Amino acid sequence: MSGKREEYLSWDEYFMSLAILSSGRSKDPNTQVGACIVDENNRILSMGYNGAPIGFDDDKFSWAREGSMLETKYAYVCHAELNAILNYRGSKSDLIGSRIYVDLFPCNECAKAIIQSGISEVVYLSDKYNGTDGNIAAKRMFDECGVTYTKLELNTQINIDLGNSSKKIVYKK
Repeated sequence: MSGKREEYLSWDEYFMSLAILSSGRSKDPNTQVGACIVDENNRILSMGYNGAPIGFDDDKFSWAREGSMLETKYAYVCHAELNAILNYRGSKSDLIGSRIYVDLFPCNECAKAIIQSGISEVVYLSDKYNGTDGNIAAKRMFDECGVTYTKLELNTQINIDLGNSSKKIVYKK
């Protein structure tokens, strides 16, 4: 009978909340994605969100989804998973066996980076591109290379109030 609080976040809820909070840094007008990498002891190793590379002025290129490759965001934006991997400043061996929390299932390019870095589990919220060629390729690579992937089912709502800011982050858990 410790009297401890009963309604606290699980580790999965906590790390996914951080990934979602990180997605708020993305300037992409259509898709904001965040990622959080943790080790087997639930220590945060790195975080990232989808955005332009360091030093690349994201006011000088188009955020469009349609048009020629050089006139869209796709030639320039780094995905959240890749940014989280590249942002990590420790030993590469520390990523081996880690988990990545991401609010959108990784594309095939990020799947390659996840596999190469040694991350062994992907926890995600949405799989909105399920069945596309890139999604099928990502799942094939994960399956072949032993990377597990789990859809996190959330049932309640978490609100993050940022004070006087007009920004508000809400997701249903």
